[in-house]
Amino acid sequence: MSDTLIPHMIQQQSRLKAARARAWRYAPIAVILAGFALGYAMGWHEYFSLAFLAESRDDLNAYVAQHYLSALAGFFVIYVLAVTFSFPVASALTIFGGFLFGWLAAGAAVAVAATLGATLLFLAARSAFGGFLTRRIGGRAAGLAAGFEKDAFGYLLVLRLAPVFPFFVMNIAPALFNISLRAYVAATFLGILPGTFAYAWLGQGIDSVLDAAKESGQMPSVTDLVTPQITLAFAALALVAAIPTVVRKIRSRNTG
Repeated sequence: MSDTLIPHMIQQQSRLKAARARAWRYAPIAVILAGFALGYAMGWHEYFSLAFLAESRDDLNAYVAQHYLSALAGFFVIYVLAVTFSFPVASALTIFGGFLFGWLAAGAAVAVAATLGATLLFLAARSAFGGFLTRRIGGRAAGLAAGFEKDAFGYLLVLRLAPVFPFFVMNIAPALFNISLRAYVAATFLGILPGTFAYAWLGQGIDSVLDAAKESGQMPSVTDLVTPQITLAFAALALVAAIPTVVRKIRSRNTG
């Protein structure tokens, strides 16, 4: 065997290992993208609408009455999958849960399921893109990214409380920074609690809304159910949650 062949074989093996490592790195996010595309191709998103709930509520209520625990477990699994595969149906599903299981049971199930699904999506995105922004930006933007990473819990909590961005966006975006899993999970779970129970409460009382919509022939959307008072309440919670982060920023500037 020639002296040039051995280094060539070693180089080939190194390339194969690097290719396998890249494949494993992007595999989780590829599976999620494939699942998202499959779900829309199959039309599964059409089942997460108030129109479907209005048409199927009697059958759904009858099933839940006979199989409460298994129905709740099935709802939990569906919610985890919907969040993991980034279907923008979290609000509608939470309303479904409140209608079928009551605001307390649905709110508790959704809080855990949404956190679990968001965490799985975060881990998949971090595997593919972890630290992407931190490695590729500089100047003032790098300083902002460093500040976000330093107080990730505070920033994420505020963003979770104030629904400024879609839920699935806030599940992926933190993966672009060097944020700990613990901070992500804690901020996600605590931040979604008010909105989760608010939407579950809406769901518990939606029967009369569906009856009125059936009579009028105009089915409302999920956003139609959210009153200005609820939006203001979310904003107020976000402002309160932002106070510790703002205070820490001011103190660091004064002492710096």
